[in-house]
Amino acid sequence: MSPLHRSGIGLSLFAGWVGFVACGGSEHPQLKAAGDRGTAIDKRGGDDRSNCDFKGRKDRDVQETTGPGAIQPNIRRVFAIVGIGEDARRVLLCREVDTNLDGVKDVVRIYNDKGEATHEKADTDADGRIDTWITFARGRIAKVEQDVTGDGLPDEVRFYVDGQLSRVQRDTNKNGKPDVWEIYEKGRPQRMGVDLDHDGHVDRWDRDEEAARLADQKEREEEEKSQAAAQPDGGAADAAPSDAATDAHVSPRKR
Repeated sequence: MSPLHRSGIGLSLFAGWVGFVACGGSEHPQLKAAGDRGTAIDKRGGDDRSNCDFKGRKDRDVQETTGPGAIQPNIRRVFAIVGIGEDARRVLLCREVDTNLDGVKDVVRIYNDKGEATHEKADTDADGRIDTWITFARGRIAKVEQDVTGDGLPDEVRFYVDGQLSRVQRDTNKNGKPDVWEIYEKGRPQRMGVDLDHDGHVDRWDRDEEAARLADQKEREEEEKSQAAAQPDGGAADAAPSDAATDAHVSPRKR
């Protein structure tokens, strides 16, 4: 298996993990509402490092809920109160989660006034520092930036189109500029470009020949299956008229 192919598999697994841990999507059926509202205190009595804007604001409604395995509320939703009287309604603005149940919120997701996710940031290794930034477009992941060196700056940037990985940029020499580019098609790695002299331009392109061969083979097999399915009885019906036509030309004497 080529290095590019292995990298593609690793990125796919990471993307799946982000989708599972990040606080978005559908609500968990086992979540239960807690009695406390507007609190921001962990089990040790300290600040839970909330990133949602709600403290001291009367136009905010805060809901604390407890997820599976948690003893105290570890999920917070902050709503804006829009309108007055009977026309008043709640709009979700912020949702943050303590995923490892250490009393500190480590994932926060921000929403626009339509309830669509706009961006998210997370501390995925529980060291107290943000290392992952996610940008959404029309409610879907468009870009994921990750700090893998711990310097507070993104070293890997992944771009998504229609929910599928499209491109990856990496800064391997920690100079703040990408020097490795990976191109994906339908979520599969196709080629990788490397900047050898660090001038910001690709000096060599490597293509994952094995991945390309397997992808082409799969497409051909799917096309053959589609063509076979389009023919009734696997083409047997087409053979019957030909036999009938042949029989029609056999003289009665030879029958």
